[in-house]
Amino acid sequence: MATEFILTLDCPETAGIVHAVTGYLLEHGADIIDNRQFGDWQHHDAAAETGHFFMRLHFRAPEGTTAARLQADFAPLAAGYGMRWNIRDHGARRRVLIMVSKFEHCLNDLLFRTRIGELPMDVVAVVSNHEDHRGLAEWHGIPFFHVPVTAATKPAAEARLMELVDSLDVELVVLARYMQVLSDDLTRKLDGRAINIHHSFLPSFKGAKPYHQAYARGVKTVGATAHYVNSELDEGPIISQQVVEVDHSYGPDDLVAAGRDTECKALSNAVRWHCEDRVFLQGNRTIVFR
Repeated sequence: MATEFILTLDCPETAGIVHAVTGYLLEHGADIIDNRQFGDWQHHDAAAETGHFFMRLHFRAPEGTTAARLQADFAPLAAGYGMRWNIRDHGARRRVLIMVSKFEHCLNDLLFRTRIGELPMDVVAVVSNHEDHRGLAEWHGIPFFHVPVTAATKPAAEARLMELVDSLDVELVVLARYMQVLSDDLTRKLDGRAINIHHSFLPSFKGAKPYHQAYARGVKTVGATAHYVNSELDEGPIISQQVVEVDHSYGPDDLVAAGRDTECKALSNAVRWHCEDRVFLQGNRTIVFR
């Protein structure tokens, strides 16, 4: 029986990358199921030295092949091209920790999608600065950790979070409407493995009740943005966005309801694409092979 794997790689653009990679797969008796690639030089001068190449390969290998063996054999080729790369078992589930505050819609959506098998992940913990959603987490059989946060206790709270991340072998942290700003030190530790969601009215309508502010301005679209967390508040590299049209008949509560739907969908898409190795982080941009 064949075994399936996902190979992801990115490196400076140069001739021969695809030939080398497909030759490697041929040597290992592998069949390509799906291949996505992109060279960012396509939007610049083709001769520019800043060109970068991205590739995601889903392939089938002979029975008995292991990811560890493939990794060992691929390492010399990767080194020759200066690649960032990984080979994982296809369908491998990520270990995810979800953070939430008062609003539960994104948490509930992620737990449901995980429960029905739509998201390839195991939620190993739910962390919150409030007790409100302990029952929801525990109904799903997931450990719930109450970690209160005040200005005075923030360093200790973040240390507790990292303790959980390390002890539970967490691969991805999801801020599912977690309403506390992470410190620069914590965002550095979670670089590339923390995803946040927020409404897409930013930078307009900051602060409390953004949908009420939007109603007062007569907005015609409502949306949400899911992005990697970095030190720039709500301005990390964007992974997924959702937008719906609204009109004058929508009151503030209607806008909030529309916003909830876009937040759930944008966040679940971002989490799924990350877990399926479809997202490449390049500076303040992402390349997403959907």
